[in-house]
Amino acid sequence: MSADISIDFGKEVLDRVLRRGVEEGLVRLQERSYELIVFDNGVLRSYGISKVVGIGIQVFVNGFTGYSYTSSLSLDSIENTVDRAIKNAKALANVAKPRRFAEVSGVKGFYRTSYAEDPFAVDPSDKISLVRDLNVGSMKFSNIVSAVTRFACERDRRVVVSSRGVEVFNEVTAVGLSHMAVARSGEVMERVYDQKTFVGGYEHVKRFDWHGFVDEVNDLAVKASQARAPKAGVYRAVIDNELIGLMLHEAFGHASEGDLVLYNASVLRGRIGEKVASELVTIVDDGRVDGGYPVYYDDEGVEKRQTVVVERGVLRRHLSSRYVAGELGIELTGNARAQDITFNAIVRQTNFYMLPGDAKVEELFEGVSEGIYLRGRGAMGGQVDPSMGTFTFSVGPSYTIKNGEVDKLVRGVTVSGNILDVLKSVEIVANDLKVSTSVFGGCGKSSQLARVGDGGPHVRVAKIVVGGE
Repeated sequence: MSADISIDFGKEVLDRVLRRGVEEGLVRLQERSYELIVFDNGVLRSYGISKVVGIGIQVFVNGFTGYSYTSSLSLDSIENTVDRAIKNAKALANVAKPRRFAEVSGVKGFYRTSYAEDPFAVDPSDKISLVRDLNVGSMKFSNIVSAVTRFACERDRRVVVSSRGVEVFNEVTAVGLSHMAVARSGEVMERVYDQKTFVGGYEHVKRFDWHGFVDEVNDLAVKASQARAPKAGVYRAVIDNELIGLMLHEAFGHASEGDLVLYNASVLRGRIGEKVASELVTIVDDGRVDGGYPVYYDDEGVEKRQTVVVERGVLRRHLSSRYVAGELGIELTGNARAQDITFNAIVRQTNFYMLPGDAKVEELFEGVSEGIYLRGRGAMGGQVDPSMGTFTFSVGPSYTIKNGEVDKLVRGVTVSGNILDVLKSVEIVANDLKVSTSVFGGCGKSSQLARVGDGGPHVRVAKIVVGGE
């Protein structure tokens, strides 16, 4: 056997699986490399490169599925992994009912991120020097008391081969840099974090103005530490690209995932065809959008294209895997994703965002006598309940709006409410679509982390609850 992460190797492994008399087999191969450099207050805290290589095998036996994996590509290990997968499938027969899986077409496809300069081939000293200079320079910034700067690059190669005729290859290379600054003004300390990730090679790192990027984060942290919190209340609000993406992903995107719908844990259950947002709102999940994380094929080998979840305010579909689509009787959307080969795939978003409208950004502020401009840079996350559609987020340093103009910077801003109420109150949608991803983190669900993207245009909502002083 030619033990490399390729479609040909996957087909060889699949042949061995099918010799065991299973009804259906699926083989997932993965090779992931990740490099991370961290400078903390002028000190190199860590520099490391990790690598994961392995095989995941799923079998179908009498209406049940079993999954197992190995990090060894040896023949003995593969045979033992097939044995465990079959045993797992047979064990389910004693405790569960057979599952229904949607039929999948035999897709054959190939995607590989193009790049001019391999980030893993760049001299480590060059990358370390870049991060050190940015971090040390931040500590000289007035009022900055702490700074953490990180560089990361990743290559994730995945192959899926199945007895249904699936043969797909998906390889993503990404690079990025993040910066977190803590500023103190008197007794007040404020933290601002931001990151920039490029899907591609080290050429993006060379072209980007990282000093300007880091200076902006430092400056915003200092100004935020000198600002006051807004007055708590219900505001008309303009929401920027980053924050609308976060809100959609967390509070609406998870509710659109079909497994939560199946388990009655989604506010969107039973609402297909129902108006759930303003007619100005169209929301999609797209594995191939510029700026997002590329997912051309999911971990079941289903082709991923743009899935319209909400169309002009009306809920059209849920995201699905083969199991969820089979149980709910809905279409496949290519959203079966796994963190790596140590996990079986579950329903996950890819790049979840709102489509742009026709308005210019400045038009969203017109006519707002007293409101708030909610920003995502420095947002610290929050809590959501997909079963109810409720959310609470700590957003980034934001601005009050007075007489149609951006006014004073405010800090310590939180927003809360029900995502359906917020989406129904959308008044204007701008034309400035922005979608982004991160090489530093992702979305967590069922103990799995997945790279995702989110975003949208600026939007204006008639009302949202804002916390402050």
